[in-house]
Amino acid sequence: MIERDSNLANPALTNIIGKIEKAARLADRKPSDIALIAVSKTRNSDEIRPLLVAGHRLFGENRVQEAAAKWPGLKVEYPDIQLHMIGQLQSNKAAEAVALFDSIHSLDRPSLIKALAREMDRQDRHIPCFLQVNIGEESQKGGCDIKAIPDLLTLAGQSGIEIVGLMAVPPENTNPVPYFALLAKLARDHGLDLLSMGMSGDFETAIKLGATHVRVGTALFGPRATPAG
Repeated sequence: MIERDSNLANPALTNIIGKIEKAARLADRKPSDIALIAVSKTRNSDEIRPLLVAGHRLFGENRVQEAAAKWPGLKVEYPDIQLHMIGQLQSNKAAEAVALFDSIHSLDRPSLIKALAREMDRQDRHIPCFLQVNIGEESQKGGCDIKAIPDLLTLAGQSGIEIVGLMAVPPENTNPVPYFALLAKLARDHGLDLLSMGMSGDFETAIKLGATHVRVGTALFGPRATPAG
């Protein structure tokens, strides 16, 4: 899943790919089984373009409105871009999300399943989804309760939505290992193959514990600019 063009190397991308390959080898896994999602939220087209020129095509966004403003034009130039929705999704944005994204990682409640199912049928565009789990049971975060996974998987199946895996964000400033391990166990228990877990600070650990999709932003783009004033 990792793409690169050795003739148009991007140093940050090359560095992250190297770390992914090393972590995969240490876990006795194939690096090609790890998808690198470049998290481009808050980044403009000029910041994104160097990764596109270097051959990378997999990107993640947190907000539908922001993604709709910058990606259609880039997709004209690079038709093979794969865009993943990794942030919380409101049900009233389902139509735009289905039209714009190639995968959704934040499915977490019945109302959203129903809204997306309606739009996928209406647009005749059925895209794979991840069920987001509130793995740390944090009230401020999205994601379903662990005990709700079976019912949501059943509802998604009845609604014609393909759930390909689980996604989670561990609590900040804690050891992510127990949370990654728990998510991997939950995926196995429910017969799901894919795991969207791991970000800039912990993606190597996530790979060792089974991540198939890692979401990396700051390590690829650098720190976000702070507002003046």
